[in-house]
Amino acid sequence: MALSIMSPSSQLPQTFLRLGISHHLRPSFLLTSSLISRNSLITSSSRLTSTYSTQYLRNFTQSRSKMATNNGAWIKAAKSHPFVVEPAPVWTPEANEILVKNHAIAINPVDGSLQAAGWWPLNYPTMLGQDVAGTVAAVGPNVTSFKVGDRVVGHAVGMATKRDQDNAFQEYTILQTNMTAALPNNIPYEKAAVFPLALSTAACALYQETHLNLQLPTVPPQKPTGKTFIVWGGASAVGSNAIQLAVHSGYEVITTASPKNFEYTKKLGASQVFDYASPTVQDDLINAMKGKTSAGALDCIGGAPQGILQQVLAKSEGVKAIASTKRGWPEPPAGVEMYSIFGTTLKDNFVGKAIYNDFLPAALQAGTYIPAPEPVVVGKGLDKIQEAVDLVKKGVSATKLVVTL
Repeated sequence: MALSIMSPSSQLPQTFLRLGISHHLRPSFLLTSSLISRNSLITSSSRLTSTYSTQYLRNFTQSRSKMATNNGAWIKAAKSHPFVVEPAPVWTPEANEILVKNHAIAINPVDGSLQAAGWWPLNYPTMLGQDVAGTVAAVGPNVTSFKVGDRVVGHAVGMATKRDQDNAFQEYTILQTNMTAALPNNIPYEKAAVFPLALSTAACALYQETHLNLQLPTVPPQKPTGKTFIVWGGASAVGSNAIQLAVHSGYEVITTASPKNFEYTKKLGASQVFDYASPTVQDDLINAMKGKTSAGALDCIGGAPQGILQQVLAKSEGVKAIASTKRGWPEPPAGVEMYSIFGTTLKDNFVGKAIYNDFLPAALQAGTYIPAPEPVVVGKGLDKIQEAVDLVKKGVSATKLVVTL
């Protein structure tokens, strides 16, 4: 296999990683490979000194040795508690994948419900978790959009793939490239980790052709469409991201929240906010939509709000479709459609790349997209994950609990 190496100092480490060299290869193979690469470079007029070869081999071996151990917070059986911190394999990324060394992991309500109720089929023992931020440790074959050392944030999709390497509650996680975004240096890992699952869930609702099929977000934001989108639960994790996505897509956003979070949701881009607990909230929303054209609605809470939104859209002009994070809604009025969301389906269609590769890096760099909600760091280390999961089960508002590593 011939290798074309343009820049020895920067490309040679990438060559080894792209070939999928893993921690279990013998040192003799690494030495032989290094010598072969050195000879190839000499014959192609790129001189590689013995000093560089020795230094490179030392650096490469040290880099791999740092990746030689991984630990995870395992759930040994359905409904078992607590998580058990034990070793896990050091995973090798495949095509369109990267291996990420996690620096921050966020906790979602689904983590606690999966642990307590075991309602989703999983292959035990396994790990949970979906939100990660960290640095690229290795890249899969033909991956050119990321390189080792890049700061990234991404959505770990192990709940969908049922592969242990795709879960967040460990030191190293495999991410799909179309579910990963470059992270600017000015955004701390713990702040970035708060939004991947929430962002994905909102994006599935807003942009998938099987759901609301809104126009995609851009930087700078799309020109105003003249249409209005309703988000019920604007201070929730999903709502915080839905507001920002819709605004970047050119839609006016009306939302609901508790009064203490009114300013928070307006900061994210909502034009009007109504108290979700008000006995007049349904009439308030109907009146707010008068003279406006609906682009649809997103319910981030479930339960009674689903029926309220059905009545609001039934009395509004425009799109009469509601996407909801929860099932079990009442029979909608004639002409009103309901859609359920599963927050990982964008990994298999155009929406994943459109959000994580095309939109999010530019929006974060420009500062027009705010990682939301605000992080609250519970502690450092995998042994803090159970504490964080238990705290989320008790309820949080406009915050996301994070564990650093």
